[in-house]
Amino acid sequence: MFLTVFFLLVALCTQGGNGKESEEAQRPGHVSVVIVGGTGDLAKKYLWQGFFQLYINQVSSGNTFSFYGGGQSPTEKATPVLFEILKAVSCSKDVSQERCALLKDQFLRLAQYRQLKSLEDYQDLAKHIEQQLQEEGMTEAGRLFYLSVPAFAYADIAEKINSSCRPKSGAWLRVVLEKPFGHDYRSAQVLASQLRSSLTEEEMYRIDHYLGKQVVSKILPFRIQNKNLLDPIWNKHHIERVEIVLKETLDVKGRIAFYDQYGVIRDVLQNHLTEVMTLLTMRLPKNVSRSEEVLGNKLQILSSMLPLGKNQAVIGQYQTYKAEVQQELNKTKDHVSHTPTFAAVLAQIDDAQYEGMPILLISGKMLDERVGYARILFKNDIFCVQNHNNVHCKPKQIVFYFGHGSLQYPAILVSKNLFKPALVDSEWKEVTEHKDINVFGLPISDFYIQTPMEQKEAYAELISHIFFGRKNSFISTENLLASWDLWTPLLSSLASTFPRIYPGGADNADVLDIHLKGKDISYNNEVVIISTDQLGGTSTNGFQVMQGKFRSSEMVSAWAEQLVDKLAADIQEAAEAAIYEGGVFHLALSGGSTPLALFHRLVDHHFTFPWRNTHVWMVDERCVLPTELESNFRSLHDHLLQHVRIPYYNIHPMPVHLNQRLCVEEDGGAQMYEKQLIKLVNSSSFHFVLLGVGYDGHTASLFPGGKVDELGDSLVALTESPSKPHQRMSLTFNVINRARKVALLVMGKGKHELITQLSRVKDNPDKWPVTGVKPTNGNLVWYIDYDALLG
Repeated sequence: MFLTVFFLLVALCTQGGNGKESEEAQRPGHVSVVIVGGTGDLAKKYLWQGFFQLYINQVSSGNTFSFYGGGQSPTEKATPVLFEILKAVSCSKDVSQERCALLKDQFLRLAQYRQLKSLEDYQDLAKHIEQQLQEEGMTEAGRLFYLSVPAFAYADIAEKINSSCRPKSGAWLRVVLEKPFGHDYRSAQVLASQLRSSLTEEEMYRIDHYLGKQVVSKILPFRIQNKNLLDPIWNKHHIERVEIVLKETLDVKGRIAFYDQYGVIRDVLQNHLTEVMTLLTMRLPKNVSRSEEVLGNKLQILSSMLPLGKNQAVIGQYQTYKAEVQQELNKTKDHVSHTPTFAAVLAQIDDAQYEGMPILLISGKMLDERVGYARILFKNDIFCVQNHNNVHCKPKQIVFYFGHGSLQYPAILVSKNLFKPALVDSEWKEVTEHKDINVFGLPISDFYIQTPMEQKEAYAELISHIFFGRKNSFISTENLLASWDLWTPLLSSLASTFPRIYPGGADNADVLDIHLKGKDISYNNEVVIISTDQLGGTSTNGFQVMQGKFRSSEMVSAWAEQLVDKLAADIQEAAEAAIYEGGVFHLALSGGSTPLALFHRLVDHHFTFPWRNTHVWMVDERCVLPTELESNFRSLHDHLLQHVRIPYYNIHPMPVHLNQRLCVEEDGGAQMYEKQLIKLVNSSSFHFVLLGVGYDGHTASLFPGGKVDELGDSLVALTESPSKPHQRMSLTFNVINRARKVALLVMGKGKHELITQLSRVKDNPDKWPVTGVKPTNGNLVWYIDYDALLG
């Protein structure tokens, strides 16, 4: 028999919310709490502690409780795990040790693990709850299901709850859902529709733990308490910009499987930072406790946002992310992820109050500090002629400081040259003794500061709100879809964009600094070329774009994104020069994954590229059908040719498929391509040849041990690769070295060892084919990114 503890009813007037569900929550009765995923990481870190805090706070309310940890594991296996978690819960400082020990003992007695896998398991749980209510003569107040499971399981579990675990009439049902609530607008819409078939809107509590943070939860009360002072200045005429920032120092190791599917925009900006933005800009409700009014005012803001496109965002990816993806997802060294770990987005509201006012939403991993804040920076129309340290000339700002950072505690800060704010509520205090620290470059003494008397955990706060049926701190279906409607077009436009690589931590320096121009945002530091004769003495912390020497030839090195920008610009410059001189530009492109970023850059940014006068040739081709994914031409077509306006007769695929056969010597495919080349390319001299380098030092499809000297005077030849497909067709050094310019593009940390070896070896084309690239009358330029150059 399950032990249930009864307590006296006490008045909870000060804690009651408005609306029907709040009244139901205060009605005494039995509450069954079920955490599905009850032994998972989130439950272990936050949820059980939050429900224990709820139990402590409601222990004298007249309600009784049962707590169930549910999961897929068998009961005998998971029960010990659950109770190890429950033993770790703790009491707040105001609870004595003796009382805490008693409450913990009661809490553990009220808890049990149940396997919740099949419909029968949920039916058994419902029978158990009904039997307990009947045996102990209890009236049921409600049932609370917290789904701490992956989102793909929501619809199935909601259906099981609906069909078997609903309480009888008069008791409430509340089902809590954790983000992500979809991947984009369409998936969110589908999930919402699935859930709606099992649960009503009133029964669903989509939780965003940021709304439980003490400072975030006080944004609206602060605005209301200081309404008379804020109303005249809370607009585009007085606010210079709004910054909503969440910086983290950690990487995403161990979370790659999830994170690589979502990235920082879906993980943080679409939800946490967007919610903060609506709290800062929404019309003030007449009653902050009325959920419908609060959610409706948020929806008005979301519906008034200007569309977000590529020009309203910059993205980045920390340097070691690629290797982490390859390791955790078992990807090859050539695998490239576009998933951003940093993003800065410029949002604006199409509204008379805020029109033209920049709102920056910024978040990233592997940054210089862990901190979160919302900062409203006001325009300052006072200029101090002599004393620039005068308080009147310092920045005027209000900062909602979520925690961590230099301050190390949650607080609301108001510049002393702005106004002295009223305390946000009776549980907050003014900070009068200041440590010797700076916030945003200013001494902390320049601010009026208020902070909670007691710091509380966000999940504990929100669990209390769920119990009382207060929905204003949760995400409605309508608001969720409005948010995805705002963010989905941006995510789609960034899908093929390569994020800027940054080293992480303090080494980022100014690499991620941004520049605002009207409605557009960009990185502040563009590609800067500095000349140097040698690589020696270069610091990895500088991360400048360098131009120097590698193997006695020219070298350009930069971040991958900047390097691709430079290469694309150089190709267009060569094209325009060739066309000006002779009316045509002959470009030979190699296969593989390395040039894909270049193709995307040419498509997305070089709208004036003279494709009508450009002939595109293949450097090499695999002996497969041109429709197969392994085909170099297929890759070239999918990533470049189909997106630009180039005449079809200017495209020259290698003829590897003749007479319904692949690369048969007698079919003469290599000779056919050579004749075409000789006929169309003046002196068989390409204007620009782009090559890559394999891990074994091969270039084009000229491999180690291939005895390139035996190819004679041929310009095109059939070759053998050590890896499948073995047969290849390739340009030879005879034609490559006639080119006016040859670019060797080397990218990725996996190529660092190769670059180190190439910097030491002598020319030996049989062992290191790439060392045979020696343009007779043209220029060779190595384009090497920092990953490959510095490791």
